[in-house]
Amino acid sequence: MRPSHVLRILDREFTSTEALAHTPVMLWGPPGVGKSQIIAQIAQCHSVPLIDIRLSQMEPTDLRGVPFRKGDLVEWSVPALLPDEKRHGARGILFLDEITSAPPTVTAAAYQLILDRRLGEYRAPAGWAIFAAGNRYGDRGVAYVMPTPLANRFTHYEIEPNLDDWVAWAHAAGMDPRVIAFLRFRPDLLFDFNPAQNPVAFPSPRSWEYAHRALAKFADAPELLLDALQACVGPAAGVEFKAFVDNMDQLPDIDAIVRGESAQVPHGIDLQYVVAAALVRRAVQVRDMAHATLVYGNILKYAKSFPQREMGVMLVTDMHRSIGKPLFAVPEFAEWAASITDLMLYDLKLASTT
Repeated sequence: MRPSHVLRILDREFTSTEALAHTPVMLWGPPGVGKSQIIAQIAQCHSVPLIDIRLSQMEPTDLRGVPFRKGDLVEWSVPALLPDEKRHGARGILFLDEITSAPPTVTAAAYQLILDRRLGEYRAPAGWAIFAAGNRYGDRGVAYVMPTPLANRFTHYEIEPNLDDWVAWAHAAGMDPRVIAFLRFRPDLLFDFNPAQNPVAFPSPRSWEYAHRALAKFADAPELLLDALQACVGPAAGVEFKAFVDNMDQLPDIDAIVRGESAQVPHGIDLQYVVAAALVRRAVQVRDMAHATLVYGNILKYAKSFPQREMGVMLVTDMHRSIGKPLFAVPEFAEWAASITDLMLYDLKLASTT
């Protein structure tokens, strides 16, 4: 399932706590696909606390608490890490990360918490959602087969990398346009993990974020950049991305395009992807500024100049994903849409015959 759909499902699951209709959710996926980040987005969107418990690093007593004598009875102390309405608030997310890497003794201690929202005398606040995540058994991580009683306490969703979703996130997160452009040019390298080879560094949504950081850290030390990129995304992808970056001196003036001045479209498809990504970045940066409509209009004019109109469609589609409905109100949008009507009708005709 693509990340944007999982995000919407988790959002519904969080808000369903208000109607006491929440069901714990288990997210499955390969390493680096963004499971933890999606859950963090939900917490950030609703401005609620996120308690991230790494079960792989815990002992059963870390969840259950430590027993102590009280008179003739034995009671259990409540671990401070569990959600408490007075300390953490009435609403939030309890995230049980790396649950498939936790030993069976730890996951057994979590059974009651996940199903009944309690552990002994402890009860989780009603406004807290319970989400969990883990790698699949075949991903060569440290993983135990999830016991059937535990699996039956969750609803299950498997996340697969999706380039369009990642691009929308990357623009919003301020990722370097060169990374976005390269993955538009080489979409198969968004995620390239072969568990049979058990690589140390490999392309993934997470490691491309590391590559973005490497570009910033080694901008003034180009002799170190190749090694840094290979350390992030692996030897082959690192070499290819470094060659892509080295070709950027042939780019047109992005500022001139944004100002509405004449600028030629570069001949290389790789450079066209970079121009498109850079223009979407500019659209995001001016979203809340007074001259945003003017910038959007100039970008739409330039989108019509690509020799392959599909490139212009990709540019405008990414803009729409990043800035939303305000793009439709720009006068130049109707003119651009009219220029690609026959292309869209052709695509619809193909779809109807397949």
